[in-house]
Amino acid sequence: MQSFFSHGVMPVALLATALSLGACKPAEPPAAPVAAAPPQIKDMGTVLAESLSADWRPLDPENTLYMDLEKGRVIIDMAPAFAPNHVANIKALVREGYFDGLSIMRTQENYVVQWGDADGRRAIKAAARNLPPEFAVTPPADLPFTKLDSVDGYAAEVGFSGGFPMGRDPKAGLAWLAHCYSMVGVGRDTAPDSGGGTELYAVIGHAPRQLDRNVTLFGRVVRGMEFFTTLPRGTGPLGFYEQPSERVPVKSIKVAADVPESERVRLEVMRTDTPTFSALVDSRRHRQEEWFQYDPGHVELCNVPIPVRDAPAAAQ
Repeated sequence: MQSFFSHGVMPVALLATALSLGACKPAEPPAAPVAAAPPQIKDMGTVLAESLSADWRPLDPENTLYMDLEKGRVIIDMAPAFAPNHVANIKALVREGYFDGLSIMRTQENYVVQWGDADGRRAIKAAARNLPPEFAVTPPADLPFTKLDSVDGYAAEVGFSGGFPMGRDPKAGLAWLAHCYSMVGVGRDTAPDSGGGTELYAVIGHAPRQLDRNVTLFGRVVRGMEFFTTLPRGTGPLGFYEQPSERVPVKSIKVAADVPESERVRLEVMRTDTPTFSALVDSRRHRQEEWFQYDPGHVELCNVPIPVRDAPAAAQ
């Protein structure tokens, strides 16, 4: 049934009645919202300065990769809890020297850096070329999870586990890593099982969360992102380098456990299952620095940094 007001015209009789009623009792203005008391939040610098040794975990050499480029070393922290088969296969590829002498073949602005066998000639000795995807996994019952109380469009719940950003679906019993800046994944073709770790990529731009649960993520760059983000952008489709001379050589990739102990880089990642990390999240949700004039009271999953530091001398 058509409303009297569907065309924005009020009948004269109703208009007069409305005006007379308004004259009898003036409309009361809506009550002003009560301002919440500002939370007692520390800034991130204070949180880090007050952190304890128990708030940090050392990198596991068996699940750490050293990717050496001409300009420096990229260090990747792997997450076998989320992609156990791919982590195992990537380590097998690394240990047979698969990546040594290959190249970074793609650098796409605000997206990814990708490396592997650009010419498709490198043989595989023992590792697998393709694996079933691990887009999401059934997590172990004891997998730690620090929930981020923010609305997210890509997952029912988001948060952090073991130093990695993640999403999960409690009803389906599934968890997965999220495509935040510096996350590392396994390149694939159209078929879901067309990747196994022979081509890898790192996110260098705004978080492409649409890739979540469509590609297998297996780790995060914890040092050396500047060696990716400063690379010349490829001019070919999708940022691929058009000339072989433009490619960036990969000197070697090694598992840290296979490097002499004296040559390892001692890093620690902040644990994400502690009150200290919760305080750090609050410091990003409510910015306390003097420069900030507006507090949105909100932080997105990929806007929460997961700090990394050199291990204290005593820990080395």
